[in-house]
Amino acid sequence: MSDADLARLAEEYGVATTYADWRGRGARVPPDTLRHVLGALGVDASAPRGALEEHWARQATRLLPPCVVTRAGRTPQLPLPDLSRCWVEQAGGGWSEPGPHLPLGRHTLHVENGAVRQQAPLLVVPDRLTTRPERRVWGMMAQLYSLRSRASWGMGDLRDLAELADWSARDLGADFTLVNPLHATEPAGPIEPSPYFPVSRRYGGPLNIRIEDVPEYAALEPAQRESIQRLARPLREHARTADLLDRDAVWEAKRAALTTLFHVQRTPAREAAFRSFLAREGAPLVEYATWCALADEHGCDYRTWPAELRDASAHTVGAEALRRWPGVEFHRWLQWILDDQLAAAQAGARAAGMEMGIVHDLAVGVQPGGADAWMYADAVASGVSVGAPPDEFNQRGQDWGQPPWHPGRLAERAYGPFRQVLGQALRHAGGLRMDHIMGLFRLWWVPDGASPDQGTYVRYDHEGMVGSLLLAAHEFGAAVVGEDLGTVEPWVRDHLSERGVLGTSVLWFERRDDGSPRRPEEWRSDCLATVATHDLPPVASYLSAEHVELREHLGLLDRPAAEERVDAEAQVAAWRDRLVDLGLLAPDVDPLSDPGSVVAALHAYLVRTPAPMIGISLADVVGDRRMQNQPGTSDAYPNWRIPLTTAEGEPVLLDELMADPRLAEYARRSLKPLIEPSYLES
Repeated sequence: MSDADLARLAEEYGVATTYADWRGRGARVPPDTLRHVLGALGVDASAPRGALEEHWARQATRLLPPCVVTRAGRTPQLPLPDLSRCWVEQAGGGWSEPGPHLPLGRHTLHVENGAVRQQAPLLVVPDRLTTRPERRVWGMMAQLYSLRSRASWGMGDLRDLAELADWSARDLGADFTLVNPLHATEPAGPIEPSPYFPVSRRYGGPLNIRIEDVPEYAALEPAQRESIQRLARPLREHARTADLLDRDAVWEAKRAALTTLFHVQRTPAREAAFRSFLAREGAPLVEYATWCALADEHGCDYRTWPAELRDASAHTVGAEALRRWPGVEFHRWLQWILDDQLAAAQAGARAAGMEMGIVHDLAVGVQPGGADAWMYADAVASGVSVGAPPDEFNQRGQDWGQPPWHPGRLAERAYGPFRQVLGQALRHAGGLRMDHIMGLFRLWWVPDGASPDQGTYVRYDHEGMVGSLLLAAHEFGAAVVGEDLGTVEPWVRDHLSERGVLGTSVLWFERRDDGSPRRPEEWRSDCLATVATHDLPPVASYLSAEHVELREHLGLLDRPAAEERVDAEAQVAAWRDRLVDLGLLAPDVDPLSDPGSVVAALHAYLVRTPAPMIGISLADVVGDRRMQNQPGTSDAYPNWRIPLTTAEGEPVLLDELMADPRLAEYARRSLKPLIEPSYLES
């Protein structure tokens, strides 16, 4: 077997044979990794020379790629043989020559060369996204589940989101509220706590529904309402503590309540609205609801189901769906209720004066046995998972356990599954934060059973992936923020900026080559600027180096804790000096005894940058010290289960946050001036 042939075969399919590690040094991908990844792409690499020749022979007979992607106003560039004839079947009907006049959307391109006739999807996408904030804006960033109120059922919900947006807009002048992914969780416990590991990105999570806002609740008999409130009371009592969140208890109670509401007679207008929603969603919602109904009995990993139910397109699945139709209908109804409440949250945010409103977050992927993996099985790769190579903060690499899109099969479907996922996230949003946006260009694939550092990059057609993102954002009139932290090819940021996609800049990472903090004017001008992310410690914890103690306790350090602590304290000291130098912090302020003043100064620092969007973590506003997520852990740390608390560990309820004059005054003083010209001029 020739290693040269194997390398050439890998390159033909966009599989990297070498890459630059986080230190900038060249790394070579092991041959076993190349063979495994090629196998996941459907390529038999046991005889590379033969596979290469077969590949070249197929390419010689193809007139068109799997999908032709062109930007609006441009004529598709097609390297066709002489005397070829081509025409476009437009999505709205009719035929035309391929040219710059084509409208945005999916069309079909036909080509004829002698006796050979072929066709491929043609995707016309925006050249640049123009739906960006018209002025500098700021907004709150919140992990919704952690933000409880007196009325919510032990976890933050969509009414809490609507009220947070309304309050921060009307009282503080905020223009957006950025929340964690609200994707679908399991229909039956146990519920996965991570919002970044959903069963589906195509649909949302009914766990976020506010029960009392379902219109049918008002039609209940008093005894029925009391029965539902009995389910809620212990959860509301739990919310008055700083104890960990219990999603299983919340969903058990909410599902019981929603089952009652599902069987309430709907008014003719409500029934008509429901049927209209079902008609709009069509077959994909039936498939998703079928997965949920099957998961209710067989568990939430379809790979363990009876063999005849593992293929979503099998006639046995259709027959089983009909047999379980009441359950299928229930899960379709849940998505309707959820859609209504998502729409209300966005409409309320805009009515309160927000320029953008709700900015939703799109996770990188889904659970390998979940609904999307089942529904889109022909567009995802098996035998591998998505992750990240070793870097400064995760020196063993990362394996996120999520199946990646198959580049070729996704393109053959004109990126339809990806565009459906985007549509769900953007439908009721003023903006979208896209986690790990570099995945639109290349993804780190880890073979099953291998360690994360034994993976490799697989290339995607970024014109199709980014184009699909822009097409969806244009359709819904939303801005896009890409999380482009970590190992990023320099040209990727340039490409995204040219296409109108904002990046993400995190204060703690904004350092010069010598390690000193960048001055604010040195930041890029096309980003969302924040102090930290949900994977980093809150400011209060960062200032005290508690995060070092935590990682030492969890066994996550690769060097002595004393060295880590010295570095952490040096970084805090450097930032303190920078803040003092800029006149944003008094020289006599001690970060350990007065973290609130440092938080305010850091936010004021963000204003000095040219960033058009500034995100303020709600956890930092209230002085919370606990991390929401500690990367590198699963059960050793209660990731994604921590409620919002004060610096003293007391629970913070949304009602108290909005009513407490001290917190409101702090917010007005520290946050509202962020975008006032008079403040910037002073």
